[in-house]
Amino acid sequence: MTKKQRALLCVEALEKEYTDALCSLEASNPLELLIATRLSAQCTDARVNLVTPALFSKYPTLEDYCNAEISDIEEIIHSCGFYRAKAKDIKEMAIKIRDDFDGQVPDSIEKLTSLPGVGRKTANLIMGDVYKQPAVVADTHLIRITNLLGLTDSKDPFKVEMQLKKLLPPEKSNDFCHRIVLHGRAVCVARRPDCERCCMGEFCKSKKEQK
Repeated sequence: MTKKQRALLCVEALEKEYTDALCSLEASNPLELLIATRLSAQCTDARVNLVTPALFSKYPTLEDYCNAEISDIEEIIHSCGFYRAKAKDIKEMAIKIRDDFDGQVPDSIEKLTSLPGVGRKTANLIMGDVYKQPAVVADTHLIRITNLLGLTDSKDPFKVEMQLKKLLPPEKSNDFCHRIVLHGRAVCVARRPDCERCCMGEFCKSKKEQK
């Protein structure tokens, strides 16, 4: 079986197992999703979703973030960890969006990654969820599980992204990433993977090697 054949089987299995392929971060517009994704770095989505209602309520517009006191943002997002860097990035990305992108969240990887605190993972999420473009969000779940499946062979996010782009149907790639996250939380948990319940067990390289 080729890697591409295995990838297609994984896509099909995950589609059956997880019919809804939704981002677990709660946001009502592109700016909110961008900010929530920045907050999710080294923090759980669940924790971010507890923090963002107060943040989004106090700062409903881009201009509000541009004019915000960084110390106030810090206080609201404190429990997300690395709050000083995140607060600084949130204000600075808002200013750059206002000044360089006419107040609109950019619509390309290159422009998105020019924003403070935005890397390829965040940029891909925005491209996929907001602009409905093919995207591979190489988070820890995706890297770990696709390595186990035998689809990728690197811990480097960029390399994993590039490897998967060659294997996944472009129109399926974004939803595949969301479903992998769901699978990583429910079944293929890092310290205690439940291989017997795995919908991809029949063609998982790691499971076969265990036999």
